[in-house]
Amino acid sequence: MTTTFDALANTPERVALRDAIRQICDRFDDEYWGELDRTHTFPYEFASAVAEGGWLGIAMPTEYGGAGLGVTEAAIMMQVVGASAGAFAACSTIHINIFGLHSIVKHGTDEQKERWLPKVINGETRACFGVTEPDAGLDTTKIKTRAVRQGDKYVVHGQKIWTSTAQQADKIVLLARTTPIEECRKPTEGLSLFFADFDRNAIDVHEIPKMGRHAVNSNQIFIDGLEIPVTDRIGEEGQGFRYILDSLNPERILNAAEVIGMGRRTLARAADYARERVVFGRPIGKNQSIQHPLAECWSELYAAELMTLHAAELYDRGESCGAVANAAKYLAADAGFRAADRAIRTHGGMGYAQEYHVERYFREMVACQLAPVSREMILNFIAERELGQPKSY
Repeated sequence: MTTTFDALANTPERVALRDAIRQICDRFDDEYWGELDRTHTFPYEFASAVAEGGWLGIAMPTEYGGAGLGVTEAAIMMQVVGASAGAFAACSTIHINIFGLHSIVKHGTDEQKERWLPKVINGETRACFGVTEPDAGLDTTKIKTRAVRQGDKYVVHGQKIWTSTAQQADKIVLLARTTPIEECRKPTEGLSLFFADFDRNAIDVHEIPKMGRHAVNSNQIFIDGLEIPVTDRIGEEGQGFRYILDSLNPERILNAAEVIGMGRRTLARAADYARERVVFGRPIGKNQSIQHPLAECWSELYAAELMTLHAAELYDRGESCGAVANAAKYLAADAGFRAADRAIRTHGGMGYAQEYHVERYFREMVACQLAPVSREMILNFIAERELGQPKSY
């Protein structure tokens, strides 16, 4: 069973990329990731291996040590990572390097790029993403974190939630309001983006106990008097919302690729078990009640893969891809969830046991229907933009 973008790996370079990433991932098996999940331990060894292989900067400019490749190649990479034993935890370990710093690449000064990007690419700097807030959710314009300029610095107060890897981060991509919303012409104005030092004297981090992906922490952070030099602001003051939007389509595409990889891994486990498990003198895979759901999952994952490939190609050609990228994420999340659910059911009672690891895959898959954008918000977007319906939120 294929677990990668084999249809797209149609050049020697792409085949080499896929195989190189797979070789790294294969060094970290289910026992490694299962132990990290049980002990809530960050996968430092895996992160270092990816950095040493030079892959953290796959979509970063070559002049700063990156590979200078496109979202299509990044999608190939992230599907392989998702299809590995690490599943969503492995993806989340390195995900921000692929999309989260795109705003610096596109809007940062040459000095900022030279100062920041090489250290991110070689793994010396670990960043986290501070956008979502408890009372704002997906309504980003309503965030309350405030950055007030005082001479050559900003002083920040506020809080963020679901900030992954904040326990390990030394930098944060931070969105804060620099002009009160009531003083702006539009709610999307007055927000500014920063790449700030994660100063733990001014940032209090509280881990959020959660259902899965225990190896990579999620956190609520409280910011009290964080000082950020003006030189660490990305682009113009007040334009941060626009800069964040530049990262959304590649994020959707890469998340879809990751989920397809995860779905393929769970489906492969289910198919293997169906061939091997004998009940009433015959493999359970002989039963169409087992066969047909697995075949449906294969078909759904393939369809989601094709949509993801199409979105990636559109993005790399500089063409409009918002609806397609969102649809790819929607289809992948649903297909991946159904594959994980079916893997549990195929294993029966043993699917509930940690021994076979499909319960871990399932727990991690649940988050993919919720983040980074819910399936309902995707449907709202497509209905409005592609079907001409009135905005519903």
